[in-house]
Amino acid sequence: MKNVFKVALLAAGLFAAADTHAQVAEKAGRGIDKGAKAVGKGAKAVGRKTSEIASKGASAVVDKKYDSKVGPGGQTIYIDKNSSYYYVNKKGHRIYVKESELKNKPM
Repeated sequence: MKNVFKVALLAAGLFAAADTHAQVAEKAGRGIDKGAKAVGKGAKAVGRKTSEIASKGASAVVDKKYDSKVGPGGQTIYIDKNSSYYYVNKKGHRIYVKESELKNKPM
């Protein structure tokens, strides 16, 4: 009878240890997922900033800068080869605007 009790106690201990191990592994997995998401967000932010800087640099070299006007949000305005007005947003994309949407540059 003592042996049956010992085996039952040992089995209960093993099940508890396995359950605890599974919970720890699950929590660690969630930590890995959170870390991966954070790295992904950081990489996306770095990529967007790089794109923005590259686009602004290319625009400054290739296109003419409109000195007396700014965009709707105070952005620097460039004039391309087709005499179209645009600014570069935070993702590095060109946003074309009408001349009527431009504002005078504050002095």
